[in-house]
Amino acid sequence: MTERLGVTPAQTVGPYLSIGLHWPDGPYVVPEGTPGAFWIRGRIVDGTGTPVVDALVESWQADPDGRFDHPDDPRGARPPVLAGFRGFGRSETDEQGRYRLLTVRPGALPAPDGGTEAPHLNLSILGRGLLHRLVTRLYFPDEPTANAADPVLRSVGADRRATLLATAAPDGFRFDIRLQGDRETVFFAV
Repeated sequence: MTERLGVTPAQTVGPYLSIGLHWPDGPYVVPEGTPGAFWIRGRIVDGTGTPVVDALVESWQADPDGRFDHPDDPRGARPPVLAGFRGFGRSETDEQGRYRLLTVRPGALPAPDGGTEAPHLNLSILGRGLLHRLVTRLYFPDEPTANAADPVLRSVGADRRATLLATAAPDGFRFDIRLQGDRETVFFAV
């Protein structure tokens, strides 16, 4: 006699963000009132344009001098000169899929090939249904020369580069992240 097994129920990851990753000060890469600080705001949407309401965006960036206070900086770790700069931010999405980060513009970075990387933020996206984090970059639209020389941005097809460029906003920049479908944000395998 052969036993017939039922179908295994579908499973998904999370949502665990509100349980273990809530951080009220997370959106503040720099304190409010920091000279030169601005907001990066955006939405995370799925392939149909539906807001992703239980995602988390984490940012990692160089300081305004293009340095990291981290041992992986090939020039050596150096504490930031800018008071209160921590180089890392975390923002949960709200009921409209919106996130926000208060930061300052990072400096350019040396590229492994000897060139220069344009000022950018590294962003990780975590959320329900994602078994691994998604990693992308945010570049600034008012850096055309630096962006044209950036080796990572140049490696992306011309038809997809726009998904990595923020747009100007009244209080900083807007950067929407589309997880799939037409105009999907470019994500990197790291």
